Amino acid sequence: MRIFKEEQRFTQTWLLVLLAISVIAPLLIITKEYLAEDSTMSSNEFILTLVAISVSIGFIFFFKLSTRIDEKGIHYQFFPVHFSIKTIGWSEINSAIIRNYDPIGDYGGWGIKGGLLWGKKGKSVTISGDIGIQLKLKNGKLLLIGTQKKSEASKVLENYQEKIINEA
Repeated sequence: MRIFKEEQRFTQTWLLVLLAISVIAPLLIITKEYLAEDSTMSSNEFILTLVAISVSIGFIFFFKLSTRIDEKGIHYQFFPVHFSIKTIGWSEINSAIIRNYDPIGDYGGWGIKGGLLWGKKGKSVTISGDIGIQLKLKNGKLLLIGTQKKSEASKVLENYQEKIINEA
């Protein structure tokens, strides 16, 4: 296998349950206020509020992590944060391995992470799980890209180990 492709989205059951629970209380409060006899809320305000809640909850489903490994390097995009694909050429990489990690302990959770508290572990771009493609770059930086396809990613990285070594 010479090319690896993967797309991930936030669709974990625990996340869906948490979102559902967090939306129930505001919906009940707003509906109760709207239906009250002495309500000052108009139908337009009620509908706009429902739409705003739906859009803000639904926004999480727009997030997508796309990863591609090919002869040019490793490409990733965390849409809508990254509007264009980020490419890391093989000549920029010291090593690339598949490893397990602790999302919360190592990086503070999923998403784009790596700041004051977890910066020494490098940057991570993840959606779910605890498996990632760990890159050590020649500029000294670390980048972990989450994957749900451990064996496929590992096989493709094996094909390109020669490029990492030869471009060192």
